[in-house]
Amino acid sequence: MIKDRRLIQQRRRQIIDGAVRLFVEKGFHRTTTREIARECGLSIGTMYEYIQSKEDVLYLVCEHIHSELESRLKEAVSEKDSGIESLRKSLRQLFRVMDEMRQLVLLIYQETKSLPKEQMKYVLSKEEEITGIFERILEKGERDGTIRVDPSSIKLMAHNIMVMGQMWTFRHWSLGRHYDLDTFTDKQMQLLLGEFTAGGKRNGNGSDQTET
Repeated sequence: MIKDRRLIQQRRRQIIDGAVRLFVEKGFHRTTTREIARECGLSIGTMYEYIQSKEDVLYLVCEHIHSELESRLKEAVSEKDSGIESLRKSLRQLFRVMDEMRQLVLLIYQETKSLPKEQMKYVLSKEEEITGIFERILEKGERDGTIRVDPSSIKLMAHNIMVMGQMWTFRHWSLGRHYDLDTFTDKQMQLLLGEFTAGGKRNGNGSDQTET
């Protein structure tokens, strides 16, 4: 109904900010659209000009998180970087964003099951797109020789990297008592980069291949 794209973006961000505060405090299911409208300073009628249901609001929150993470990862690397340089920069950025958006990431993993089927498919496809950023970095490093990884393992390793970042969200209740973000980042990078830069590539059955 609204033609002004700038106003649409402004209102959507307003709705996201208000909804996130309530979802974190009360949970998705116990929050009403009327409460969301009040929290973000809109009338219920005005809010319905931008969304059709509470599930639409959750979808906007998911889209915001994925867009922010994707853009921040792309900003962190340069075409001039080697594969290993891109990996180092993108890993630090991943952990930083996961820390900044910890409550939001936890929220969407708890509540995306409430999304309609088509919206759920889109959210999952965005997860795969972001994982694809790490796949391309690993492929670049494998080609330029700065990352030692078996090509058949690249997709798996890209998913491992994403899970490693999400660990700071899901296990922060325990890890946060023992590590700050910088220490967690350094230790995880040592583990991961050590795997990619040590001895030799691994073949399909898991044994080492000697570099010639």
